[in-house]
This record gives sequence, C-alpha cells and structure tokens, in this order.
Amino acid sequence: MRRIIFVTGTDTGIGKTIVTALLLHHLRQTGVDALAMKPFCSGGRGDVTLLQSLQNSELADEEINPYYFDQAVAPRVALRRLQRKISLAAAMRKIRSVAEKCECLLVEGIGGLLVPLGRNFMVIDLIRALLPEVILVAGNKLGAINHTLLSARALEAIGIGQFKGVLVDLSRKDLVRRTNLLVLRESLKPNRVFSLPYLGSNLDQVRAIKESYPKVKKLLACLCA
Repeated sequence: MRRIIFVTGTDTGIGKTIVTALLLHHLRQTGVDALAMKPFCSGGRGDVTLLQSLQNSELADEEINPYYFDQAVAPRVALRRLQRKISLAAAMRKIRSVAEKCECLLVEGIGGLLVPLGRNFMVIDLIRALLPEVILVAGNKLGAINHTLLSARALEAIGIGQFKGVLVDLSRKDLVRRTNLLVLRESLKPNRVFSLPYLGSNLDQVRAIKESYPKVKKLLACLCA
C-alpha cells in the first residue's frame, strides 16, 4: 500500500500549503520517494508552482493539479459556470494514479473539509474514500479553537478519530496564539497538536522553505512518524 497523507485545514489561507511544502522537502531530504499534489485549485496557481519546484517538476502540472479553475470560488461553483461535472470516482482515479508513482503522496486539500468539489461530494468525502493519514492545519488566530474543534468532529463523524493537528503562526505570538495551543492540546487528546512557529512572510518561495527547514525539522519528523 502506498502511503497517503492528506493535509486538510479549517479554512483557506491558513497554512496548508506551507505545511505541505515543508513536509515534502523533509521527506525528500530524508530519502523518501515523496510527491505532492493539490487535486483542486481555484484562483492563482502559485501553490502548484511551489510544489513543482520542490519536487523538480517530476510530474506535469495536470497531474499535480488535475482540476484548476481561474476564478477564486468553490470548485462546484466553477463547474456549474463552466457546465462541467466531476465525480468522486474520477477524482480518486487522478489521486491514485499519482500515488502509484511514489512511496508517499502528500495530498493538499482546498479550503476546509466541507468545501463542495464536484457532483455530490466535498473535501471530506475524498478523505473518507482514501482513508489516508490526516493532518489538520489551522491558522493560529482568533477563532482557531472553534474552527479546529468543528473540523475534528467532522473527521470523527466519518470514522477518522486519529489525526495530527498543526497550528500555524501566521504572525508573531500574542495571548490568543499562546492560549489557542494550550486549549486545543487539552481538547483534542489523545491527538497531538503541534505549533509551527512564525517563519516569515515569503513562504511561497522555494528558497524560504529550504531556509526555514532546519528550524522545524524535528517537528516535521514528528508529523511524518
């Protein structure tokens, strides 16, 4: 069985791509034949460019990101405007095709768990079908506790009670950010919640990911364990 790690989140713009990119770099640095993909992407395609650069463009853009929509809306909305349909089975085939090409595949989700993707399925349905290891990412800001606990309950409802959480500091810590971590670690036991420190504002660049890597190498090793 190929190892699949699904990086999902509580929302959009909260650090999923940063976590996916760092994990991809870590796995490849430690000798794992790892690839990453973002099956669904709306708006800019910068996330795909970053992942491509970290894995030396070993796959075509259409393999890493088979479903791209230039408008920054939910995929199902874009599909309706384009009069197109995508089934869960078709999306699964795309993911499993890439998984066959590596030891470990990182799959980055789009937005949160209940983002509608194609015909009658959401991000959480992809997870239910794949039964992967799950990493739940939340931006460490006001509202993170509520959003993270709601997402954890949604995962539990589909039979995924075990996952690893990552709180991403998108700016420097204040009282809210310090207490978020404490509350979530207490509330999500026995699941582990890790804190990714603030690493700067340019983590959409390969150089920044590689320069930040030594600072979080131990944390990434725990996420991959």
